[in-house]
Amino acid sequence: MIDGSVTTRCAPPTKRGRASSVYRSLVAFLGVVPFFAYVAVFFLVPTLVVAFGAFMGPQGLTTHNISALAQPQIASSLLHSVILAGVTAVIGAVFGSLLSYAVATSRRDGLVRRVFTTLCGVLAQFGGVALAFAFVATVGAQGLLTIWLQRMGMTISDSQWVYEWDKGLVVVYLYFQIPLMVLVFLPAIEGLRPEWREATQTLGGGSWRYWRHVAGPVLTPPFIGALLLLFANAFSAYATVAVLISQASPVLTLNIAGAMSSEVVLGQANVAKAMALAMVVVVALVMTLQALVERRTSKWLAS
Repeated sequence: MIDGSVTTRCAPPTKRGRASSVYRSLVAFLGVVPFFAYVAVFFLVPTLVVAFGAFMGPQGLTTHNISALAQPQIASSLLHSVILAGVTAVIGAVFGSLLSYAVATSRRDGLVRRVFTTLCGVLAQFGGVALAFAFVATVGAQGLLTIWLQRMGMTISDSQWVYEWDKGLVVVYLYFQIPLMVLVFLPAIEGLRPEWREATQTLGGGSWRYWRHVAGPVLTPPFIGALLLLFANAFSAYATVAVLISQASPVLTLNIAGAMSSEVVLGQANVAKAMALAMVVVVALVMTLQALVERRTSKWLAS
């Protein structure tokens, strides 16, 4: 006892305790080995192959592949990919956030909520060849709806719109962008506490002040994070656009596929890797920003 206080000492860990701790750490490490193996095989290795291949040529290291990105066709396809991803991300984020708010204000155990969340979970993953075929079979030049409208006497001036990157792809992408926004943004809407609105009303503020000074600042970080996620999702899409666009290569993913499989111009594999590296850089920047935003969002979600 020193100055009326009692000091205690923790007993040193025994050999059995240390062995048990090491065993638990080893088991925990073995549990994540399959995950790290999966990431290494399907993410790290392909990324390294793309990165090294972008700077390799017949004579060794070269920057010719990177300089080829300045070619008009490749540069325009990159610009089109960014525009397509940006437009669908913004539209999907706006409509998805409104739909998220509508779902969040419904009964938590109600039928509407369960149906919408289940439907969004399905539609967010419904992409690729199946989605493209659904649009072609429905609103394509010989689609069911197109033929039905023609039989009803309605003339369609542009029946090829679904095959254009700046029209058809925007509509098709929104089919999975909006549901994805609902899934990502709904937890943030649900994180708004009723006490915050009650406190605003108690202090004499209305709905505008609540959304301007309370809910708005709280929802801005998750909204931006979801917007960036939608951008990356649309920017890297390939199967849907590959089915719908059969002429030219208006987006970068089609240019990459064409360079890898072209039988007219040979030796373009490393140029395709350079284009893929450009996509990796863009997606990496977007996802880094998204991670920073999510870190800020998690502070108030965990509080």
